Amino acid sequence: QVQVVESGGGLVQAGGSLRLSCAASGRTYSSYAMGWFRQAAGKEREFVAAISWSDGIAYYADSVKGRFTISRDSAKNTMYLQMNSLKPEDTAGYYCAARQDDSARYYINESDYDYWGQGTQVTISS
Repeated sequence: QVQVVESGGGLVQAGGSLRLSCAASGRTYSSYAMGWFRQAAGKEREFVAAISWSDGIAYYADSVKGRFTISRDSAKNTMYLQMNSLKPEDTAGYYCAARQDDSARYYINESDYDYWGQGTQVTISS
């Protein structure tokens, strides 16, 4: 069984920063492509950022490009999302997703991922 656990959400003022973490663990497989999605109240879940296992290739949604940075520590199977210059419209539940994959591919669709965390709330006040 693979477990995906997020942490690091909270309440900050507009213009502030937060860092989210996500750890993936499994008994027989240890290579994961990972991604972040978010869902605001009353809206559909949307892609935020993704990173490949091999080479750490990253990809971002246009709405966060230049403000968010995705990274990973492969030895720990942990992914991070550094969020700077936060805006009220970034308020959402943020979800980590993982897919067993040791390639240089990243994935931007929900259906590409097999494992999901429970989500962590990020609230940005104006």
